[in-house]
Amino acid sequence: MLKASLIFALKTSLPVILGYLAIGSAFGLIIQNNSYPISLAIFMSILIYAGAGQYAAAGLFAAGSGYAEAALTVFLINSRHMIYGFSMRDKFQNALPYTPYLIFGLTDETFGLLSAAKIPPELPRARVYFYITLFNQISWVLGTVAGFYIGEVIPFDFRGVEFALTALFVVLLMEQWKNRRDNSPFIIALVSTALAFLIFGAKNMLIAAFPLSILGAIGASLKKIKDA
Repeated sequence: MLKASLIFALKTSLPVILGYLAIGSAFGLIIQNNSYPISLAIFMSILIYAGAGQYAAAGLFAAGSGYAEAALTVFLINSRHMIYGFSMRDKFQNALPYTPYLIFGLTDETFGLLSAAKIPPELPRARVYFYITLFNQISWVLGTVAGFYIGEVIPFDFRGVEFALTALFVVLLMEQWKNRRDNSPFIIALVSTALAFLIFGAKNMLIAAFPLSILGAIGASLKKIKDA
């Protein structure tokens, strides 16, 4: 049963593992390019473990921002994970002793896998969730370390490196779009992001897009309840 759970989790995680090795490497390259030590890269990838947040924090450090500003920015960027957590409440029930780590490791990509994974009934669901989450983080840490040392050995053109994370988001979005019957959340997010960009500009669009998306989702839910 243990072997079957590991094999299933590894197969399920493989697309994210490959993506995390790539974008983790990009993060390691950014850290190395800004002359920060490998210890900082490993620390952030183990204890923060938030791709977009880590990219943003590295940029803020490079711009001379303080720790408080970086911490606040990372918190705002990753506050969406709280919503993920609420939506996974039923799946994580009776998942002890794995629950704390499952909550911590719920990245965008892991959420996409866990919410769509069709786990065979004979496998222990909580343990499979744990393995998927763990495999994803291990690949992120390994990618970070590899990218850092690659940056020390090989001259690298950093133009476009930050787009690696966006590219992975797009792939996962396409997969979710194909597997869901109701794609209204994606449309709400798209419209909210476009409005936030037009009204608040590129610098503030992320903070504005979150509440707009939440309001749109609440409105859509109320309409469904009314129609029912």
